Amino acid sequence: MEKTSESNAAVASELEATLSRPTVRKGLFHRVTGGVVHFLAYHFILSRRSIRTIQAAGFQLRVRPTVFHPRIFLSSEYFAEFLDGLDLSGKSVADIGTGSGILALAAARAGAKSVLALDINPDAARSAQENAQANGLGERVKAACMDLLTALPARPLFDVILSSPPKHAGEPRDVADRGWHAGPHYRDVAALFQQARERLNPNGCVYVMLSSASDLDLLGQLIKQAGLRAKLAYERSFYVESMVLYELRPS
Repeated sequence: MEKTSESNAAVASELEATLSRPTVRKGLFHRVTGGVVHFLAYHFILSRRSIRTIQAAGFQLRVRPTVFHPRIFLSSEYFAEFLDGLDLSGKSVADIGTGSGILALAAARAGAKSVLALDINPDAARSAQENAQANGLGERVKAACMDLLTALPARPLFDVILSSPPKHAGEPRDVADRGWHAGPHYRDVAALFQQARERLNPNGCVYVMLSSASDLDLLGQLIKQAGLRAKLAYERSFYVESMVLYELRPS
């Protein structure tokens, strides 16, 4: 029994080191606040029925119904701001869970020669393609509707893979809620890291944005199992949580 406890402690310590921080255990205040935020976000933003035209990260974006709103949910703008500081000249990039396409456009603005913007939500894929055209990046940014990278062939490989997946576990109500909830035990994104590792060039990297409120122990385990090592790249406070951006590279 003692050996088992020591083994579990060692595993927990190793996973914590993978993502440089432990999972934040939610107290009553955080659970209630999170529930209220999700209720308002779902009923007044995620499940809306109108197309909105907004400015975010220097782009004009059409955000279709059910598509994650990058002007209200600021994590997308934080991620785009980080990409503005990279030199992606000549790189091939995939953006998984593209939403409005804001990260795909930011990657193209940072010099990427080609960007594939992917989302399981057909409205998101449509928004991303429309926004690429509207912002003069349609030649380099192409969008497709698919679940993670499952419908892509094994080749070509990517130099950089981007993803800002849903940050919370729990069963999504509908396609709109999939931008918030990833299913029990992060079911809908569990294969993300393995699929990304398989389609990454030898010197390539993955940038993934998680939350301090995510189950970082579980996600860290998935990252490690995929043969990737994590390095903290960027962090920014976001209301009652922090958005945490990791650079992942093959171990």
